[in-house]
This record gives sequence, C-alpha cells and structure tokens, in this order.
Amino acid sequence: MSGLFARSEYEARWQKIHEEMAGAGLEAALVFGRGGGSYDRCGDVLYLSNYYSCASGQEVDNPLNTARSFSAVLLQLGEAPELIIDEPDPRHELLAVSRVSGHSDPITAAGKALAARGISGPVGLVGADFLPVKYWRLLKEAAPGTNWVEDERLVQRVRRIKSPAEMERFREGGEIATRSLNLLMEGLVGGVSEAEAVAEAIGELRRSGAVCQMIPVAHGENISRWATEPFSGAGMTVPAQGDLVRGWLDSIIFEGYWLDPGRTAVAGGKPDADQKALMENCIAIVDGVIEAIRPGATVHDVARIGDVLSARFSEGDSQMNDQWPLYGHGTGLYWEHPYIGVKMSEPDDHFEAGMVLGIEAFLHVDGVGTAAHEQNLIVHADRNEIITNSPITWW
Repeated sequence: MSGLFARSEYEARWQKIHEEMAGAGLEAALVFGRGGGSYDRCGDVLYLSNYYSCASGQEVDNPLNTARSFSAVLLQLGEAPELIIDEPDPRHELLAVSRVSGHSDPITAAGKALAARGISGPVGLVGADFLPVKYWRLLKEAAPGTNWVEDERLVQRVRRIKSPAEMERFREGGEIATRSLNLLMEGLVGGVSEAEAVAEAIGELRRSGAVCQMIPVAHGENISRWATEPFSGAGMTVPAQGDLVRGWLDSIIFEGYWLDPGRTAVAGGKPDADQKALMENCIAIVDGVIEAIRPGATVHDVARIGDVLSARFSEGDSQMNDQWPLYGHGTGLYWEHPYIGVKMSEPDDHFEAGMVLGIEAFLHVDGVGTAAHEQNLIVHADRNEIITNSPITWW
C-alpha cells in the first residue's frame, strides 16, 4: 500500500492552495515537513507530495548531514510543485510530484531553490512552529532578501475538508482501528497485562497495513493519568479484577491518516454502580456533543454543550481534564483544527461538511476514577457518520 492517490487528487489540492496563496497576496510558499518517526509534522508535505522521510528524526547534525527527516515543497503560482528532500534516491513511483531533488542539507537546498526563482513578492513560510532556530538561520542565509510571511494554516485550511477519496481511506482505517481497539479492550478486561493487550492491538494494526504512534493504557491507581508508563504507554502489570481500565489508539496511522478512538471498561467486566454511572455519563457527553455537530454550527456553541454536560456529571479533576479542556478535534494527516474547546478555538470557527473529527470526553469523579471515551466520525450535510465502531460498553 503506497498511500498514493490519483494524480487528479493532488492537482486539485495544489489548485486550492494556489487560490489560498493568491487570496493572501503570496507569490510563492515554502512548506516544511518533518518525518522519520516524528509523524506529527509530516502532514503538509505528505498531503502535497505523498513523501515521507525514512530517516530517523533523532539524528544529530554532523559534517555530512544536516536536518535529517526534514523536507519541503516549494509552491509558486503558475508552476508545478518542487519537492526538496533529505534522501538521495526516493521511490519516485510513490510520489505525486515529478520535480524532486535529494540533499544532505534540505534546509539550505530549499532556500537556494527559492532564491533561484528570483521571486520578489511575499513568500509564505509554513512550518515555522517546528523549524529550529538553527535551520531558520540557514534558510535566511540561503535566500537573502526574501519577504517571508508566516502562515501556519495555509495548507491546513485546504486539508480540513476531505475529498471523497480521503473519506474512503478513513473508512478503511476505521475498520482497522475497530479491530485493533477490540483486541486491546478484550485483553484489558480479560485479565492480561497492559503490555500484552497492547501487543495484540499493535499486531492487528501491522497485519492490516497500519502503524501507531503510541497505545496509552492505564488502570487502577493510575486511571486518572494518560498512561501508566509515560515512556512506553503500557506497563507490565495486570489490572486487578474491578479496576477501571482505559485503552486508546493514539493514534492508528493508515497510509498517513490518523484515527484515535478510546474506551473505558472494568477488568473482569463487572463494574459496580458508581463505575457504571461514571462510564455511562462520559459516553453521554460524547453522544451529546456529536448530536450538536452539524454544518454551520460554531465550535464554541458545541463546546459549551460539552461544558454543561461535564459540569453536570463531574466531581473533581484529573490530569487529562487539565491538559485537554476540549471535546475533540479535527483529524486528517494528524490532529487538525478545530479544537473543540472554548479555550482552544476561535469564536467564529464552525463545522463544515467533509470534516473528519475525533469527539472525546474525560470525566472524573473523586473516589471512583476517570473515564474517557472517543469516537471518530465524518461530518456530512445531513448526518454524522461514525467510522470507529468498537462496542461502546464492555459489560
């Protein structure tokens, strides 16, 4: 599975982004990406070119190589995209672009490619939020006099609405995520260690052509934290009968596209009354938010519905509530705007048909624990299509 769409898919993307550039008064744009194990910032370059670096994102600069795992797409109105990468010989049949060059220092190479164009107008810079200061200096030295204009959402504004081909890829990814999450929760409920349950879930992902960033799980006294073991995401311990257990795919990555469903249950499958109420109320928050989402609805209005439901059911706070005061986010080639929280989105942001979302809730009750729940869905003009279909309850 290459992840490559039909050529027409990429041409439509380039055209939409050229329109965004023209509307912003940009003559050109340089779009950076970082791969090599750092999946979180490869999305824009992957979207434009289907390129992903195989280099490790952990390599340090040396006399031969600089900025391993970084790449860039140079866009100019009226011109075909140019891809500047950190590898000497990529698989060209997997790329959407024909203008490709490999370099031991892709940052300097990108700057020189831009300078060679003789562009006098404003140039959009996409990726400034993860481009190190050292590499920014290299870029400026290679392209002196450039009128840089930072625009982190130039590509994301186009990415947020998925094409029919992307929706089909998400549906296939949703089927894989469902099978994987089922195995994870069956293990956690059924009496194996966190690590063993995660191993089964990862095995299903890999057999199906997907990968994951992390599968964080927690149980017992650590249920109010994102993961029992922060480094690996899963510990070697076996949940005790009656422990709350939580499993999450954070995230399944299928041909570049991300899904991140999660569930909460009880080891042994027999929750007490308080545990059952906690989990059912958490599910009710997610269901209430999903019901409110429709094209044209503002993100703030929907987030406030989540706030009202959370206030009704919660007693106390947890690590997850503190760091994620939200009810979901856009998803695509990793997390995307909007973030569905009053503190994390713009007042005028709204939902549109064609978005793919992760809708989630974290609910804590002192003396009982923390439940969490997430669904992935596609927003349509007349409905919301759930694409992760693991059981809602595990008792």
